[in-house]
Amino acid sequence: MASTPAVRALEKAAVPHTLHPYEVGNVGEAGYGEAAAAALGADPRRLLKTLVTRVDGALTVAVVPVSGSLDLKALAAAAGGRKAVMAEPADAERATGYVRGGISPLGQRKALPTVVDERALDFATVLVSAGRRGLQVELPPADLVRLTRARTAPIGH
Repeated sequence: MASTPAVRALEKAAVPHTLHPYEVGNVGEAGYGEAAAAALGADPRRLLKTLVTRVDGALTVAVVPVSGSLDLKALAAAAGGRKAVMAEPADAERATGYVRGGISPLGQRKALPTVVDERALDFATVLVSAGRRGLQVELPPADLVRLTRARTAPIGH
């Protein structure tokens, strides 16, 4: 299986992790995260989606469960800003080095400020994109927070 920057970052940091490949089917309106959860039979509260936003104009990553949605006001407050909006997909891809549907919070081209929804800490392990469509990585949420230098806050609902 081809290595991605996210997988290489985990290997370099010696973080225990498990890769979960899956067939990318019809994504539809549900979205990439929901499709991944269904394909893997994973609890959508444990499978986290990576969303690239702009907080007061600065690119910022939000990591929330696929079972919910991002609260932009809560994200802005957690990031120390006043207003958050979703980033343009092209800006997200350019900054992270990943394609939409495969954006990982790990191993990004440019380390962006990151906020992880605090509910991720309720689980022994969580799943996030491993840096390409069709591949998730399972790891302890504390390692995700540490490697992304994220803060945790209630940013999802």
